[in-house]
Amino acid sequence: MINMPEIKMGIVGVSRDCFPSELTRRRLADVVAACRKLKLNVAPCSVIVENEKDAMNAVAELTAAGANALTIYLGNFGPEGPMTILAETMNVPFMLVGASEETAKNLITGRGDAFCGMLNACINTGLRNLRAFVPADPVGLPPRIAEQVAYFSRVARVMAGLKSLKVFSFGPRPQDFYACNAPIKPLYNLGVEVMENSELDLFQQYQASVGRESEIKAVAADMARELGKGNLHPGKLRQLAQFELTLMKFFEENLGSRQYGVFADKCWPGFEKAFGFVPCFVNSRLATRGIPVACEVDIYGAVSEYMAQLAADAPVTLLDVNNTVPADMKIGNLKGAGREDLFMGFHCGNTPSCCLCKGFSMKYQLIMNRLMEDPGKAPDITCGTLEGTLKPGAATLFRLQATPDSASLMSYIAQGHVLDVDPCSFGGIGVIGIPGFARFYRHVMLQKQFPHHAALAFAPVARILFDALQTLGVTDIGTPKPAGTLYASENPF
Repeated sequence: MINMPEIKMGIVGVSRDCFPSELTRRRLADVVAACRKLKLNVAPCSVIVENEKDAMNAVAELTAAGANALTIYLGNFGPEGPMTILAETMNVPFMLVGASEETAKNLITGRGDAFCGMLNACINTGLRNLRAFVPADPVGLPPRIAEQVAYFSRVARVMAGLKSLKVFSFGPRPQDFYACNAPIKPLYNLGVEVMENSELDLFQQYQASVGRESEIKAVAADMARELGKGNLHPGKLRQLAQFELTLMKFFEENLGSRQYGVFADKCWPGFEKAFGFVPCFVNSRLATRGIPVACEVDIYGAVSEYMAQLAADAPVTLLDVNNTVPADMKIGNLKGAGREDLFMGFHCGNTPSCCLCKGFSMKYQLIMNRLMEDPGKAPDITCGTLEGTLKPGAATLFRLQATPDSASLMSYIAQGHVLDVDPCSFGGIGVIGIPGFARFYRHVMLQKQFPHHAALAFAPVARILFDALQTLGVTDIGTPKPAGTLYASENPF
């Protein structure tokens, strides 16, 4: 996959001047060795930071090494001022961890007091308005610290990706889709850039790519290979290939100051009559490569998809939290969910083929066909969806959104499974079971006025997303509560 940061973790040891710096250096060497055993991409710093000059030297060394995330390791009590100046100057996601004492045989000259130093370090990050990632058990022996470095690398990837992200949007939202509201100020607060464009801009770009015949043929052939027997509308491949090239050209030419990008595009109702197809299959192909394309100009949906992709390190999709599951649909294993906790996740056909069961195919959008084309006639302008059943397995439902007053950010995360059952319907669709979802749907999704779109990662990445959100400063995070624990809006009587 493209379009994602690769984390190179800088590791720097810090030492308070009244403690022996060699204690930190020795302990740091053991941490680095443990990281090497886990085959982590780390850049250990040769400078042990005791003062501000050391901090600047460490910044220079780590920057030259290409570190884009930072682990600050308190080998002893540590100097809270210089270490937070280091983090502030590096301006990358950073984690604070400290050294446990190794043995009762060496608690005089070999005691480091990092357990105490972590308190001061956290106070000083607050004084500088910095947000450190602090693990649940931040003080440990080298093997445990190495495990935390591995985990934080995944959290840092979400944070680093957002910091260098640009959202390209095309067109206003479809009528009555007020739910896909996108006040951009909260996104700017995260460091996300937004570039809003007209559908006409996209159409002009599409028309301008007519002459790229050899490239169009190559992409169309690749589409045919991907679809195999599911290529039910081969006459549409040339147009779809031209559209894919259009989006990729725009992506490459307009990243500007950013390294990564996602799309939030208007896909109906005017799109079909102008372009002559639905863009779903193209959207699925870009998502497979690491460039999510959210439907219906859902800017926050695109950002949610990208965050879920960064957490999972794999393609994701955007789905409607769509319909209930009939009682007569037989399901063998609910994976811990109750029958009331089931729903179907659906979208027209934007899910990557690698996230669908075998037998996927390119079809036409049934709902749009009812609206736009004559009944009884073969579909034309509504062709281009990628349809199939979602692959069963662990899954995470996720949404980042501006609050209804647009003043701040809120989110929800729910973890469960795509169930192994035929949904007996159309589109890219699957039955999803999340323990406690019925109450969660009522008291988080409805109560807090979340829209109908949600990102779905085909992996259990709730923990990573939760830690990334908290470290980014998003504190309103809805999660399913266990039976017996009430939501704030739940009637206790």
